[in-house]
Amino acid sequence: MSTPADTSITTKSLLVRGYEVVIGFETHAQLATQSKIFSRAATAFGAEPNTQACAVDLALPGTLPVMNKGAVECAIKLGLALGSTIAPRSIFARKNYFYPDLPKGYQISQFEIPVVQGGSVEFYLGDEKKSVRLVRAHLEEDAGKSLHEDFIGQTGIDLNRAGTPLLEIVTEPDMRSTAEAVAYARELHKIVTWIGICDGNMQEGSFRCDANVSVRKPGAPLGTRREIKNLNSFKFMQQAIDFEIRWQIDEIEDGRAIQQATVLFNPDTGETRAMRSKEDAADYRYFPDPDLPPLVVAPEWVQQVRAAMTELPRVMAARFITAYDLSDYDASALTQSREVASYFEAAAKACGQAKLVGNWIMGEISRRLNTAEQDISACPVKPAQLAQLIGRIHDGTISNNAARQVMDALWADPQSGVDAVIEAKGLRQMNDSSALEKIVDAVLAANPKNVAEYRGGNAKALNALVGQIMKGSQGKANPQQVNEVLRQKLG
Repeated sequence: MSTPADTSITTKSLLVRGYEVVIGFETHAQLATQSKIFSRAATAFGAEPNTQACAVDLALPGTLPVMNKGAVECAIKLGLALGSTIAPRSIFARKNYFYPDLPKGYQISQFEIPVVQGGSVEFYLGDEKKSVRLVRAHLEEDAGKSLHEDFIGQTGIDLNRAGTPLLEIVTEPDMRSTAEAVAYARELHKIVTWIGICDGNMQEGSFRCDANVSVRKPGAPLGTRREIKNLNSFKFMQQAIDFEIRWQIDEIEDGRAIQQATVLFNPDTGETRAMRSKEDAADYRYFPDPDLPPLVVAPEWVQQVRAAMTELPRVMAARFITAYDLSDYDASALTQSREVASYFEAAAKACGQAKLVGNWIMGEISRRLNTAEQDISACPVKPAQLAQLIGRIHDGTISNNAARQVMDALWADPQSGVDAVIEAKGLRQMNDSSALEKIVDAVLAANPKNVAEYRGGNAKALNALVGQIMKGSQGKANPQQVNEVLRQKLG
């Protein structure tokens, strides 16, 4: 649910070696349409090879592409979500190159005038707010897929994916560390899934990232970049960029020049390897596609899409700050997904303790879900149960430690009631002042040394006394009440 511990190379450690890291991203988000971008062929994942490639996808003679309106609406949604400009008129071009899984010999894409221009992605890295500028997001069709059967030395071609609609989202080279790059990718993943334009399944190739990595001396011109292709998990993304940074610095320090290239990451070895020299735009011989008219997006269409969109994460985070008195960081963390945000808001409304609810979601619940490698949808404890549990903490019925024991019971048996668990396990706090005073008096009498040390100015001696009282009460004493009684008796 939360991001894993950062073990990546940081900007600070690179500068110790005298280099600055520069990273830009190109991300392909497969759009959540039922049919392909220029044909009616299905886009469902997992079909038998070559059963979802029609004549239009293969550009057979006599066929013509027809624009999928749903794909354009997905592009408009992304532009609105990222504060981009939606081009009123954009054009499609043919990107010419040869590869076995590209049946046409060209890819229909956008070059000079993309549909989405500019914008930014904002996110937190730790408690520091970051912003990565976008160059563009353009519509294009996907290619097929090469299936390498190494054990028989053959390669098969599956054209089911040919013509699947994509948005290619391109950033400026604004990122300066692996941690920042991964945080950006996570935030973009959150946004495209939040607004419903992409299912975000990285294993199935629905969200694929290419990282452009270079290094330079601080203040020097940009170095030669190498593009790491098709990073399909955040873990591999971190490992690949870290290795590439080390490799480039080692090459430069050994006196070798970096050659522009496209590279692949091997998760088995943890290394990148060059696949081919990196092409420039001129190599693709772009020219306007003669079969597709310009794409015109009227202002009325944009307004219709805007009116139908769900509340955006940044808007919801701002509302959480105002309505629930949360910090910027907490509001951002609790809007990492629509499911987490809905869970938080339901529990916060039920108990009126938004800060405590947020702490439990980001802490105890997040820890348990991460251990099980699950997301909030798999949480066995429902928002109403968490709200009741927090209510029992707030009214002094149970301590935080006892609440964790209740959570253990609820996690194991979601049908258990909060109050039933408290009674069954005898977790109710001791709030009887007379009973508590007897325990305090007994502890003070049995620990004259700690009493003398505290009265002599050693504040830490109070902790030892509190520990003895909690032990004497079998953990049922209210810690706040214990401190109050202790301080009264000790003067």
